[in-house]
Amino acid sequence: MEPMPAGLPTVLFVCVHNAGRSQMAAAWLEHLAGGRVRVLSGGSEPAEVVNPAAAAAMAEVGIDISARTPQPWTEAGLRSADVVVTMGCGDACPFYPGKRYEDWKVADPAGRPIEEVRSIRDDIAARVRGLLSGLGLEPA
Repeated sequence: MEPMPAGLPTVLFVCVHNAGRSQMAAAWLEHLAGGRVRVLSGGSEPAEVVNPAAAAAMAEVGIDISARTPQPWTEAGLRSADVVVTMGCGDACPFYPGKRYEDWKVADPAGRPIEEVRSIRDDIAARVRGLLSGLGLEPA
């Protein structure tokens, strides 16, 4: 991965397993920001693989997350983030004073049928568009 230019806003998406919601959110932001935002994601208890239903739902809109690997969030990522978006990790979510936090109440796609995962995907897409707008950026 090549280094990001200095001055780009950094967004960290955090959930428990980093296998569904945070992966979809990160992929949406990468897709819609067009290189104008540094995107990170992590989990408090990362899963082994990305949720297959989440990958299938994202593939339907032309975004491939199937080869991604769930990762733990890191202190370095947290320190570098301008915005931290948490999604359902409760007390396990990191907190670092002085950061802008958003807590998105988004359903967990784990174990849900593809029809429900599509709704979650679309909810996340709308929230990411709002986040981009809040950063003063239009979708690419």
